[in-house]
Amino acid sequence: MNSDQTAHPRRTPSGIDIELVYGATEVPPEVGRPGEYPYTRGPYPTMYRGRLWTMRQYAGFGTADETNERFRALLDAGQTGLSVAFDLPTQMGYDSDHPMAEGEVGKVGVAIDTVDDLRRLFKGIPLGEVSTSMTINATAAILLLMYQIVAEEQGVPAERIRGTVQNDILKEYVARGTYIYPPQPSMRLVTDLFAYCARELPSWNTISISGYHMREAGATAAQELAFTIADGLAYVQAAVDAGLDIDEFAPRLSFFWNGHSLLFEEVAKFRAARRMWAKLMRERMGATKPASWRMRFHTQTAGSTLTAQQPELNIVRTALEALSAVLGGTQSLHTNAYDEALGLPTEKSAKIALRTQQIIAYESGSADTVDPLAGSYFVEALTDELEARASELLHEVEALGGAVKAIEAGFPQRAIEDAAYETAKRIETGEQIVVGVNRFVDDEPGEPVPVLKVDPSIRDEQVARLRELQASRDEAAVAEALDRIRETAKGTHNLLYPMKEALMRSATLGEVSAALRDVFGEYRP
Repeated sequence: MNSDQTAHPRRTPSGIDIELVYGATEVPPEVGRPGEYPYTRGPYPTMYRGRLWTMRQYAGFGTADETNERFRALLDAGQTGLSVAFDLPTQMGYDSDHPMAEGEVGKVGVAIDTVDDLRRLFKGIPLGEVSTSMTINATAAILLLMYQIVAEEQGVPAERIRGTVQNDILKEYVARGTYIYPPQPSMRLVTDLFAYCARELPSWNTISISGYHMREAGATAAQELAFTIADGLAYVQAAVDAGLDIDEFAPRLSFFWNGHSLLFEEVAKFRAARRMWAKLMRERMGATKPASWRMRFHTQTAGSTLTAQQPELNIVRTALEALSAVLGGTQSLHTNAYDEALGLPTEKSAKIALRTQQIIAYESGSADTVDPLAGSYFVEALTDELEARASELLHEVEALGGAVKAIEAGFPQRAIEDAAYETAKRIETGEQIVVGVNRFVDDEPGEPVPVLKVDPSIRDEQVARLRELQASRDEAAVAEALDRIRETAKGTHNLLYPMKEALMRSATLGEVSAALRDVFGEYRP
């Protein structure tokens, strides 16, 4: 055995010491059955024997027409669900002609200003037959309503409009920064969306409570668990306080986890997450329906583990991270493309990422049985240890008054920054090996990797379409609808109804967001 393999004990970034060998004492006497409380082994009894996870590649760049072409290519390649990336102006509630949008239109996602943009985004795609995930938070309600309008124009019945809006504003204050309004009115938008979907869109997942971006910012697995579940509890409590029945909205909640590099710790994290949520929803929040206890989640492989050095190695990293999600029982999965440390994925790299999922599904045998690592001495010990560490952090959040108060006090932000710093130190010293970066480095540059570039002239195209729409609409009707949004925002009625009316009258995303800004103000940390 090499000296560097015995020089220091193995320890995960969450601080869990890895024993040399594990035995039967690490396995709980009864790990339970899949599809039964507390769902450690999976939310459904047959899992992938009944239905594979949804293969949902995240895509969006440039104009709606360009992204529509990518969607069609991915669907033709066997993708089973759509996942939309929006550009920063769309995420921040600005139209493409706003000064704040300069240089950002279509860069990190598709530009959406109007319902017509969404029509073009989904042109030729039957929305009654696909499930669509939209990674959008501060403007989640606007994009959901646009999607509903387009689906209704296609004649899709409400119960067949299926998908998810991320709609997780709390993690934006912690780790990502695409917030608009202060926390309290932002939470109102979240709970108004819950109530709206309970009445109007019964098959829609109203939130994807996200640990992904916290992990990308440097959180450990235990921190990702604790802070994400704390946010989930805050949303549930806010909805209950707003008068919603927990067993009406809780079954439509979903989660979004990061599939990171330590395969066994990640499998344990997914199992611990289900168990923690089930216990908290039943024992603390008082939910009575099993569907309210059951955690369903999407996973995306870790962008932060991708390297610009020897980028082809990222194919292997992504495959292992995706495997951890499958072994951990994910309901849908996005696999990152190997060139994402260099730029937006090309069509070729996106297809390789999708084929990675298909190989896991159809060639690896991982989907042949439910929870294939259950009973592993190592995995069961890690599951218990991660639950214990995450529970300790959750108690600290609750001692500060819950997730919103803890965020306002900066507690999760500081904890994640400290964890990121510790990881950076371990990589710098070589204690944590990153192949191709601090070990097994190639002196000679490899073959150049083609990078997708977005044409900056698309802003001119987008603004021209926006101007054309504004010139053809009834301005008085739009102004009246925007005033109704402002009046509703000052009161307590559900905001999504006047917002939908304004969008149907051809109000833009930026105009609806500005109407809310007039009442709610903007958040400045």
